[in-house]
Amino acid sequence: MYNIIRKKRDGGELSNNEILAMIKDYTAGKIPDYQMSAFLMSVFFNGLSEDEINSLTEAMAYSGDQIDLSCFGNETADKHSTGGVGDKTSLITVPIAASLGCKVAKMSGRGLGHTGGTVDKLESIPGYKTTLTKEDFITQTEKVGIAICGQSANLAPADKKLYALRDVTATVDSIGLIASSIMSKKIAAGAKNIVLDVKVGSGAFMKNEESARTLSKCMVNIGKSCGRKIRALITNMDIPLGNAVGNSLEVIEAIDILKGDGDKNLRTVSCALAAQMVSMVQNIPYEEALKKANDAINSGKAFLKFCEWIEAQGGDASVAENTDLFKKAALQKNVFASKDGYITHMDAEKVGSICVDLGGGRKKKDDVIDHSAGIILIKKTGDSVKKGDVIAVLHTNDEKSLDSAIIDFESAVTIEEAQPQIKPLIYDIVE
Repeated sequence: MYNIIRKKRDGGELSNNEILAMIKDYTAGKIPDYQMSAFLMSVFFNGLSEDEINSLTEAMAYSGDQIDLSCFGNETADKHSTGGVGDKTSLITVPIAASLGCKVAKMSGRGLGHTGGTVDKLESIPGYKTTLTKEDFITQTEKVGIAICGQSANLAPADKKLYALRDVTATVDSIGLIASSIMSKKIAAGAKNIVLDVKVGSGAFMKNEESARTLSKCMVNIGKSCGRKIRALITNMDIPLGNAVGNSLEVIEAIDILKGDGDKNLRTVSCALAAQMVSMVQNIPYEEALKKANDAINSGKAFLKFCEWIEAQGGDASVAENTDLFKKAALQKNVFASKDGYITHMDAEKVGSICVDLGGGRKKKDDVIDHSAGIILIKKTGDSVKKGDVIAVLHTNDEKSLDSAIIDFESAVTIEEAQPQIKPLIYDIVE
């Protein structure tokens, strides 16, 4: 390990065998954290070559369990988002894709910090089981076309150890390490077709287009080297996606979209992601797949698939038919516009953090989430407002958090006289 650290420190390129041996020994506890920390810092400053990134991804992907989806042939599809605020697209995209013949066996994460997690959102549905045996995971995918559960404890365990170390050694912000971390889990999860939603903007990990594009290209290259069909969409996270932020509120909004209602921007991004999945699985043009995705919503087929999936996984599907059955927060408080004008900016990261303060997210991994807490956005970037207009409604069961949350939300919103130019929803597609 000493020689590997020195080689990387001096700008050398590690061989495939060196990386495989290092990851194997670190996972087994044979390499101490202080040496791996030194290695990560040398990577942070010197970067990784394409071959090194591919080797690191492969080593982490095969450090634990792999999900064998070969029984489904080329029909398997997976989707991953790099994280954002109000990002409930998986709840919409996956039922659309499954209703059109894709097999989506997906392992999703929990939220930490200002970004939400799909598993937390699903747990706001009464009875929904986020833990499945391997056998049930495969059987449900075969029968329904969808299974979404929490990540297996032994899926890419090397990545889990490395990420925890990166988190406390200021080495998270490295494109090669980010890409290999994400892709190791996607490769281990077994899908043949992968769609990535790389978020960019104030509410995303990537704050500018250049870094988002670099990360997208890196992950697409990894996927191709591992024999996967893969595409990445670079999407706007400078504004929260949709009008709901918070777990049960986001599930309700996703259900509204599947019923043909709701926010047009959220539907546009969700259908674009689903269409990419369908396009790859069925080997058809994207435009044809996009028409199929919209038809799946308009016909009610995607909504019926959502209900079938929730029921198959132990959830109470009646909440989809009647979203008033979701548990509501005891306290709801309006936030008002401070003056006339246009909302020229809404700090999405701050909005996500306010949701956490209201009880809708975690500051530490063992925090308990209030699934009913969150924010409904009445006005967003580009909208005109009059002084005193309601721009948001805060939902919480924690009265002590409300006053500071209102002040924080007001500071997250910029109102000016001139109408702003709205950025596109989808910046680019990398394939």
